[in-house]
Amino acid sequence: MKGIVFTGLLDMVEEQYGYELVDELLTENDLPSGGIYTTIGTYDHAEMVTLVRALQQKTGIPIPDLLRVYGHYTFRSFSRSYRMFIDQATSAFELLNSVQHYIHVEVRKLYPDAELPQFIIDKLTDKTMIMRYESERKMADFAYGMIEGCLDHFQEKATISMADLSGDGSRVEFTIQKE
Repeated sequence: MKGIVFTGLLDMVEEQYGYELVDELLTENDLPSGGIYTTIGTYDHAEMVTLVRALQQKTGIPIPDLLRVYGHYTFRSFSRSYRMFIDQATSAFELLNSVQHYIHVEVRKLYPDAELPQFIIDKLTDKTMIMRYESERKMADFAYGMIEGCLDHFQEKATISMADLSGDGSRVEFTIQKE
């Protein structure tokens, strides 16, 4: 997993809870990297699981909610850092529809070793998008938060439902219904 995901999580924790909690997460957990992350580095996904579980224990916030908040936060961060991708779309659906065949292609140019989830669009109309998320990392709640962040960025209102197609979170279907 790319370091930008780890540094972003720690930035969010520091912003919302303070540096003391970041320090506790990094020093109180057995992290093979030693908790030293660079945005371009690659780290074991298990470290992210360890950090999120520890954050859940410290805050009492359920892991799915933490991942959604973090996904939302990450979209805002990416919209500043990678504006060139965001500015090419005129709506949330247009941007979400471009993730797999445009944005992830460009990400692979920057980070050839990135292991990205798959996003497959099964249905797209003016009001409805059905998008499948597939990843061994099982971070659909993070993707949910990214979708929420995308909708907020474009100031669009929608209802999002999530259905686990695999039973283990590795294949999830999002139905996004614009209001």
